[in-house]
Amino acid sequence: MRIAVVGGGPAGLYLAVLVKALDERHAVTVWERNAPEDTFGFGVVFSDETVGGIEGADPEIHERMEASFARWTDIDIDLDGERLTVGGQGFAAMGRHTLLRVLQERAASLGVTLHHRTQAPDLDELCATHDLVVGADGVHSSVRAERAAAFAPSLDRRHSKYIWLGTDRVFEAFQFIVRQTPWGTMQVHAYPYSATRSTLIVEMHEEVWRRSGLDATDPGEATPGTSDDGAVERIRAIFGDELEGHRILTNNSRWLNFHTVRNRRWSDGNVVLLGDAAHTAHFSIGSGTKLAMEDALALAACLHEHAGIADALAAYETERRPVVESTQRAAQASLEWFENIGMYARQGSCQFAFNLLTRSRRITFDNLRERDPAFAARVQADFAVRTGTGADVPAMFQPVRIGPLQLRNRIVVSAMDMYTASEGTPTDFHLVHLGSKALGGAGLVMTEMTCVSPEGRITPGCAGLWSDAQRDAWARITRFVHAESPARIGLQLGHSGRKGSTKLMWEGIDEPLEAGNWEVIGPSALPYGPGCNVPRAATRDDLRKVVADFAQAARRGVEAGFDLIEVHAGHGYLLSSFLSPLANRRGDEYGGPLECRLRFPLEVFDAVRAATPREIPVTVRISAHDWAAGGNTESDAVEIARAFVTHGAAAIDVSSGQVVQDEAPAYGRSYQTPFADRIRHLVAEPAGVPVIAVGAISSHDDVNSILLAGRADLCALGRTHLYNPQWTLQAAAEQEYAGEGARWPRQWAAGSRRPPTARTDRVPPRLTLLREPEAGGVHVRWLPREPTPST
Repeated sequence: MRIAVVGGGPAGLYLAVLVKALDERHAVTVWERNAPEDTFGFGVVFSDETVGGIEGADPEIHERMEASFARWTDIDIDLDGERLTVGGQGFAAMGRHTLLRVLQERAASLGVTLHHRTQAPDLDELCATHDLVVGADGVHSSVRAERAAAFAPSLDRRHSKYIWLGTDRVFEAFQFIVRQTPWGTMQVHAYPYSATRSTLIVEMHEEVWRRSGLDATDPGEATPGTSDDGAVERIRAIFGDELEGHRILTNNSRWLNFHTVRNRRWSDGNVVLLGDAAHTAHFSIGSGTKLAMEDALALAACLHEHAGIADALAAYETERRPVVESTQRAAQASLEWFENIGMYARQGSCQFAFNLLTRSRRITFDNLRERDPAFAARVQADFAVRTGTGADVPAMFQPVRIGPLQLRNRIVVSAMDMYTASEGTPTDFHLVHLGSKALGGAGLVMTEMTCVSPEGRITPGCAGLWSDAQRDAWARITRFVHAESPARIGLQLGHSGRKGSTKLMWEGIDEPLEAGNWEVIGPSALPYGPGCNVPRAATRDDLRKVVADFAQAARRGVEAGFDLIEVHAGHGYLLSSFLSPLANRRGDEYGGPLECRLRFPLEVFDAVRAATPREIPVTVRISAHDWAAGGNTESDAVEIARAFVTHGAAAIDVSSGQVVQDEAPAYGRSYQTPFADRIRHLVAEPAGVPVIAVGAISSHDDVNSILLAGRADLCALGRTHLYNPQWTLQAAAEQEYAGEGARWPRQWAAGSRRPPTARTDRVPPRLTLLREPEAGGVHVRWLPREPTPST
């Protein structure tokens, strides 16, 4: 094949090397507009996994890279002068100049044609004269821009400013240096990459950047090669202690906003994107060079394995896209954490360090315990001290209070509609369903959304609490829970609003009933989505009736023996639809700005609170994000939570979405937890109100990580408990915990130990005469004795 590569950075060069190494008959030409020695930035970091892939793909490149690596395992986290060190991580870094030189020399030795200081020919010309054209020309790719209609790129400009610098102070490990300044929080990301140099990245929110006056010398879109010398002087003053008198080095160093690049497609005909041209991931979770070189390896392999270009490019995207999207999700979580780093200023150094390390959700408590057991033990002990128990047990089994209600552990069985009630009355199914979850060890078990009136049901199978007969059926369930388990049981009250009068979930979710239907109401005459019921805009009389129905249902809930009552103001049901500007277009005092959209949900909450004795907490569930343009976002959620806390909410249960049918949630593991985290730090924690995280939380490791980092006070798990009703007890057995936080029913005590599995009984023999100690143990630092190739 004739292959044209636009861009002579690591991605393009490594692809050229691998393609030629696989088949020397390929004619590969690389165009790079800069000189061979030109590069922007300083060091690049690789994971052990990526280095292993390079070794397998091209041992010669690996050997030369290995000779230049700075290696270490420690991360130092310095919060306002208090430093903690975490080991066992594993890093390899080298100078970017050195990497380019290695790749350039290897490419030339294999017969790759390299054109430096040369603009690539016109794209159409390249396509006509080559079998494949590779756009490896970076975040501002001209190849991508020229084929934008096909690639459908999106560039998300983020809110922090950063500047890429170097220093001749050689750090011994990865550094996260965080300082509270008069202008706000500033942070440094730094790491060594040779015996004489380190990378130094200074980052802060754009508002902090402006308040500090660092924008005053910003040259903006300056000529390439220009650095912001004024900023360098300010940074030297702010971080002088950390630099210890060493120089700051520049290389086209000026303030930037990170752009997350995504493309709907990575190829168009015989043109394909590679590396930053196709996607970017924030530098706080690693090197973009790492991703780019992994791309190159995958593309070279797919070209070799498939006979046709189209099949090869399809295979490349199929293989790489899931990896890249997973990395981008982690990077998004990480960059947002750093954008909001000021929220965590009140955390102690130990919790802050753990929070920082687990920010992307790729590192968890169990990961850290494997890598640095001493640090993990310190984190767990610190949590025990902060919660006031002093008991050094897994975080999920620490007791917690919701208002006056004491719970034995921090696990909640989330409310889940079962669609199995008879005329609103819970049945034996509900007794077994909720009873089994209580026996399974959760601290709090929530009912499904229990409707306050017949017309407030979602489906004919929804449970209700508008009659004394229903109250008595619920009382049978609460008596069982209280008699047979230490769990507490909560009642979730709600009204379906415009999402009512629909079929059972398994008959057609959100589809209107064909018979036996009833009129539905909403804040405005807007349906949930195409083909859904069109509600009647609620009148003042309708609203007064709904308030009265909620209050009466709450009174019956108290009589039925519930320990907690939750007002459902999420998921697009009636109260949630009043909160959302996508569903609420009213022109009266219940519509318009957020404070007016809050009015009716707060009237309902106040009525429930007034109808409920003070010894029973009243909480609220909200949707923290509408996941649709023009809808509520996390900023609105903070104000919504603040309003409910002001009105006496004992806890905020933070979910998201289901407000409009055409939503686009960013699904992923514990994807809603950042909303709970934000509400907890900005509103709830200062008020002493716990926050419940919910959504795609399924492992005890994730639960413990969320709690230890301070992202929530409790975790609600729904489908996980459908999969395993005894999930909490099983989690206790897996963590070898036995105590009041997970009390097994005496009838099940024989099962309280983890059962043996295949080969569990195997005890391995000793096969070495003398055991060699691990080199450096869990902590390895970069302490070079001789200079290595740098610059």
